Amino acid sequence: MAMLEGIKTNRIIVGAYTDHRGGVCPMLAAHRCGGRTSLASFAKAWDRYTGAGPRARPASARELSTLRAMLESSLAEDGYPQVSLGEEVFRVKAARRARAERAARSTGQGFVSQLLRRGRTVEEATEAADDTGDRELV
Repeated sequence: MAMLEGIKTNRIIVGAYTDHRGGVCPMLAAHRCGGRTSLASFAKAWDRYTGAGPRARPASARELSTLRAMLESSLAEDGYPQVSLGEEVFRVKAARRARAERAARSTGQGFVSQLLRRGRTVEEATEAADDTGDRELV
């Protein structure tokens, strides 16, 4: 729980404990939020997962989203009902949908953008394309 709070309230980095610009690793973030554990295996796994190089860098949105989902899933398995993995899934899907809609509108071409101009959502447009088996609008 402390790590979840820590990644919400701190700038998370990979490849170091701190970066001297305010960024911290997830373990230090958890420590700052009351977590009092020391798991060197987590730090090694985090750096291996993120492909940390010789210098510290900010964690990407994808890396943080994955960490958050794994923490919430683990806590849910341990019986912590206040953790909402569903909210994170909804947030990620909404962000993907918004990016896809912006991209389709910016090109002004293609099946999905034509349907979007007609007021349909990306999901509806994709479903319509899958139903027809064709990506071209007739």
